Amino acid sequence: MSKIIIIGGGVAGLTAGIFARMNGYDAVIYEQHRVPGGNLTGWDRGGYHIDNCIHWLTGTNPVTEQYRLWQDVGALGDVAIRQTEALYTYERGGVSLSLYRDVNRLYTEMLALSPRDDRQIRSFIKAINAAKTLVEVSAKRNDRHCTQAELLASLPLLMRYHQMTTCELSQRFSHPVIRGFLQCLFPPDFGALGLLVALGTFCSDNGDVPQGGSRAMALRMADRFCSLGGELRLGTAVKKLRISGRRAGSVTLDDGSTAFADHVIIAIDPAAAFGTLLDARYLPLPLKKLYDHPDVSRFSSIHCAFACDLPAPPFTGERIFDFAPADKEALRSDHLMLREYRHEDGFAPAGKTLLQTMHYCSEDECCRLIRLREDRDAYRAYKQAVADRLMMLLEQHYPALQGRLSVLDVWTPATYKRFTGADVGSYMGFKFPKKLNPIFMSGKLRGLQNVCLATQWQQAPGGLPIAALAGKAAIDAIVRQEKRAR
Repeated sequence: MSKIIIIGGGVAGLTAGIFARMNGYDAVIYEQHRVPGGNLTGWDRGGYHIDNCIHWLTGTNPVTEQYRLWQDVGALGDVAIRQTEALYTYERGGVSLSLYRDVNRLYTEMLALSPRDDRQIRSFIKAINAAKTLVEVSAKRNDRHCTQAELLASLPLLMRYHQMTTCELSQRFSHPVIRGFLQCLFPPDFGALGLLVALGTFCSDNGDVPQGGSRAMALRMADRFCSLGGELRLGTAVKKLRISGRRAGSVTLDDGSTAFADHVIIAIDPAAAFGTLLDARYLPLPLKKLYDHPDVSRFSSIHCAFACDLPAPPFTGERIFDFAPADKEALRSDHLMLREYRHEDGFAPAGKTLLQTMHYCSEDECCRLIRLREDRDAYRAYKQAVADRLMMLLEQHYPALQGRLSVLDVWTPATYKRFTGADVGSYMGFKFPKKLNPIFMSGKLRGLQNVCLATQWQQAPGGLPIAALAGKAAIDAIVRQEKRAR
């Protein structure tokens, strides 16, 4: 039985481990942290549970291949899936617009706001339906897998949006609320096709949230791996791959010991692997080109969790609103996303609620915050200032929250840099720019025969589904390689 060492116990690593065991391989996962899941995690503060990762999970519709993959790895199955009426609601000047699951209702609401935009609204709604086929769901009905013919028929319409950013898409509409609605979910230079895929995912019943959130999903996957006989070594970091010729024969662990393997899968952030675990010259060329591409950047965000001394806040779901000019300058971001978690039992004490905010920051701002963290006092003061400003904004926007909020935690790109090694603190992969073809890249390393990569960075914009796909693809490649060698 061949032995596979998997470096990293996030979604990609756990998926690789599970499929390794399902294919009869001896598999061990080395995870440097004391908890599995990587960015798919959450933590406790003051009697509250903070959820780090899932806003919506692609692959919750049972007709899709992604759903079957989530079932295989234990992420879904018996767990309840929470379906909401709307993904988010954008507010501006007392007017709001929600991204409804029902696209006909979305059309009606958009048309009521701006009849003069009827032609553009109709085209946009058609594009959302067309985007459903990209996530495997029929454009007409959400209860069956799309056909190849439906997918091909949708491509000409979607290619029009492939040529523009979300900002450029928004400029086609005259109403300021519709413009803001289209720009608020992702950074303005994000590709419009990426936005349509996100909206099509939700509107096809394929982008919902498993009960219990991120940490519970990670623990289900870890339990699945261990139940199959896999070995999960938490709190154990791999420090070096030992290369001989074109093969890695062993890895050196942080305690100085050596572990031998027939195959090695690197399932951590590439920035934390290449140049440290092994030489940067082994980085796959397509991935290197994306890192070096002048039009492809990364992004992250700043988060704040608040304890709310109310059983129910004065809004439901997720709300997004614009920062005022002074706040935009101070926080270096355009929009604030606000989410409440009353639907999750155990996330807050009885009679109280957990609120979490998020606002995007650019790659340059990510790097600035990572440098700032080197001065711990200055970094701590920055986080306190952010929390104070956000609390004031929330109390102004929702007067019922005045005197009801207290800060639980603040985390930034510097937090993600420390936790995962991502060089700009990005928790997803590359931004999805316009004109980029999101092709899944092989995890094969240059010059090495038995080492491969399994990471969300193998297809923009990354995320949990790409990480899982990469983990499975790594095992599929090993299976093919060993069959050829027989």
